[in-house]
Amino acid sequence: MSVKALFDLSGKVALVTGGSRGLGLQMAEALGEMGCKLAICARKADELAEARAHLEGLGCEVLTHVIDLQKFEQIPALVDAVVERFGTIDILVNNAGATWGAPAEEYPDEAWHKVMRLNVDAPFFLAREVGRRCMIPAKRGKIINIASIAGLRGTPPGMTTIAYNTSKGAAVNFTRTLASEWGKYNINVNAICPGFFPSKLANGLIEKLGDALTSRTPLGRIGSDEDLKGAVVYFASEASRHVTGQALAVDGGNSVV
Repeated sequence: MSVKALFDLSGKVALVTGGSRGLGLQMAEALGEMGCKLAICARKADELAEARAHLEGLGCEVLTHVIDLQKFEQIPALVDAVVERFGTIDILVNNAGATWGAPAEEYPDEAWHKVMRLNVDAPFFLAREVGRRCMIPAKRGKIINIASIAGLRGTPPGMTTIAYNTSKGAAVNFTRTLASEWGKYNINVNAICPGFFPSKLANGLIEKLGDALTSRTPLGRIGSDEDLKGAVVYFASEASRHVTGQALAVDGGNSVV
């Protein structure tokens, strides 16, 4: 198989959660450019409509679905909608997430539960639904969990995000464990661990930390709109068919210093 063929995603169906903006939309763009039919979901219908128009303008075939993934009972209907439109789901990108900043000793109960519901519980329930309905019967599939370098280390100075860091650490080990269980079905499960990228979740923190953030990053910059695209295409494609259970940091080297 040629290298171009290894990366080709023509005709594959990709479901991207939190796909209406930010990193989710950037990854949807990349998958669409490589040939995927796209299903994107988020809570806000207006943002989904804008994202669909943007992606269709790039030549992508797109389904949108409004869902609050913290309401787990809505997950089967999401999968129903994608399967009804496209027939299956070949690639699942668990991207939707939440954070909350507060010192550990003052952390609100509901904030903790919100972060865990969206960052830990929802990816499992959605992966379980997609796995047993689409990927396990087909004996193939790609699951990509968007974790974070926050799941690989403690909290840096200036950050009070214990629930987020804990949830992303869980996402990394969820990836390893699901990969070990579902390898027998030819399902690859990997994680991408972004560093600091401009997004609704991170912009306030990036502004707060300023030059201190880039000064401790070997490449001397934060992520750009293009920097996750190659990683998600790699994990979604046959180029990574012998890679599973891995967590790839895409962070300019921040996690190694």
